[in-house]
Amino acid sequence: MKIYHSIEEFHKLTYAVVTSGTFDGVHFGHQKILKRLTEAAKKNHGESVLITFWPHPRMVLQPNDQSLKLLSTFEEKADLLKKQGIDHLIKIPFTKEFSQMSSEDFIRKILVDKIGTKRLIIGYDHRFGKNREGGFEHLKANAPAYGFEVEEIPRQDVDHMAVSSTKIRNALATGNVGLANRYLGSPYSIEGKVIEGERIGRLIKFPTANLCIEQDYKLIPADGVYAVTVKYEGLTYKGMLNIGNRPTVSGQARSIEVHIFNFNQNIYKKKIRVHFIERIRDEKKFNSLEELKKQLQKDKEIADNILNL
Repeated sequence: MKIYHSIEEFHKLTYAVVTSGTFDGVHFGHQKILKRLTEAAKKNHGESVLITFWPHPRMVLQPNDQSLKLLSTFEEKADLLKKQGIDHLIKIPFTKEFSQMSSEDFIRKILVDKIGTKRLIIGYDHRFGKNREGGFEHLKANAPAYGFEVEEIPRQDVDHMAVSSTKIRNALATGNVGLANRYLGSPYSIEGKVIEGERIGRLIKFPTANLCIEQDYKLIPADGVYAVTVKYEGLTYKGMLNIGNRPTVSGQARSIEVHIFNFNQNIYKKKIRVHFIERIRDEKKFNSLEELKKQLQKDKEIADNILNL
């Protein structure tokens, strides 16, 4: 998959099959659109093109609203899209100026003139252009004049519930990683740098790696204890992770700590990726470190059983 960081880097194709959108999380519903995209490109001996916008439009249009947390960074999104077999990924920098582009200009200047779109595939209720004025009916009515065909993918349901990035965010915000993973089609993950901690875990023989997530817009699941897998230098390890304020040791700030099973390497200042498998329990305040240690031993047994399934 080739990645372009602006539309100017892209060279017009002979037969481009195109879709566009934010594709946050590249979830199950997105994957249905992408499967159709790659199938259509292959059938017509063309190439698949995905246009995405970065930063997320809401972050630009509502800069004072810090409530939106994303499922994926651009790099994570690109990795997920590569697995879907996309030929070309175009990242269009989203600015206030770009947000004023009309749907007509977007179609003619970008889809037709810059990319060479011959077939446009969009998801259910997809909108584009200034004030989201463009939609399927407009495209369908004017497609012949633009010189391309347009196809809308029907709304995708999982257990009679529409899959959406918002529903996945809500599931993670309540700790329901099982539901989120089901919608995503793979475990939700975060990547962080291991930073200095208070080393309290070492005292009770449960050493932890304290994670710093560099992107403040990345969604962190609800506080609690989770069964996780940890990827480091190409290898995957089992583990358990705690998110919260560590009330037993009078912690003040929210932290993310992961205990990696059967692991004794020095990974200070290294980056690791954590995949959330299942939530075990709420964070809880214990009366002593010894009581906490006993609970952690139980948590480890539960996590180990979950990860062995």
